[in-house]
Amino acid sequence: MAKCPECGALIDIEEDEVEEGEIFSCSDCGVDLEVVSLHPLELDVIEDEEEEEEKEGSEADEESYEDEGEDEDEDLS
Repeated sequence: MAKCPECGALIDIEEDEVEEGEIFSCSDCGVDLEVVSLHPLELDVIEDEEEEEEKEGSEADEESYEDEGEDEDEDLS
């Protein structure tokens, strides 16, 4: 048995039935999961490339906004 890291649902798989790197979907939330460890059995969410790019883009926007705010503070001194 393993637990879905996304929704917490119990997934009926056994260590001896899967291989590290194997990919499957959670039957409850539908997220794609990868077996990252067999002992103990550990699963990780596989994010779509589109979602990863959106996250990276939003993080870069936040950093540039923070940098701009720091520059403004320095000018006021």
